[in-house]
Amino acid sequence: MQQGIRVWDLPTRIFHWGLALTVAVAVISGQIGGNWIDWHARLGLLALGLVAFRLIWGLVGSTYARFVQFFPTPAKIRAYLAGQWQGEGHNPLGALSVFALLGLLTVQIGSGLFANDDIAFTGPLYALVGKELSNRLTGLHHLFGDLLLIVAALHVAAVLFYTHVKKQNLVKPMLTGKKPGDPARSARGGGWSALVLALLLALAAVYGAGGGWLPVPPPPAVTTPNW
Repeated sequence: MQQGIRVWDLPTRIFHWGLALTVAVAVISGQIGGNWIDWHARLGLLALGLVAFRLIWGLVGSTYARFVQFFPTPAKIRAYLAGQWQGEGHNPLGALSVFALLGLLTVQIGSGLFANDDIAFTGPLYALVGKELSNRLTGLHHLFGDLLLIVAALHVAAVLFYTHVKKQNLVKPMLTGKKPGDPARSARGGGWSALVLALLLALAAVYGAGGGWLPVPPPPAVTTPNW
């Protein structure tokens, strides 16, 4: 019985589905607004932690999770379009989608840390930039939010295209971690030490982005009427 290739390690799969769920709920909570805006901010920090983890895991994770393995060079893209590319993990066009999503998410989350809603909400790092710059970053946050939705929709459409037209199921390997093939080509690396390092650095990123290191603002001054 063929065992199959281990393509996606468990941390990569948890990141993938966790980020998809986090972004979906963050978009919904942001659209609702009101009291949900606090949850929108919390989900933004969670997304930041997930993206930080993935960026680190892309350096120290298992074979097919590493950026160097699937970076979409022009030569790889040409070979893929010519039907000559062979490999496991992300194909060159899929890799473009991955980097586009990570880049957009980085800008989206980063701008949200300094944003405000002109009512009561301010991002955890708002105090570092002030109102004028915060307003500009808030506009950027809205703009990249729309771009992110477009790229995410294209990503889902591509998965459906590969599943129903090219008969390549991309969802199942991201659930089970395996696909048909020679087990000798399975992913290697990404052990416990790499996982602990990635988790610790991701937690540090969340702590820093959450403003936990900023001094507590002084209470508002109370003036006594001069009767």
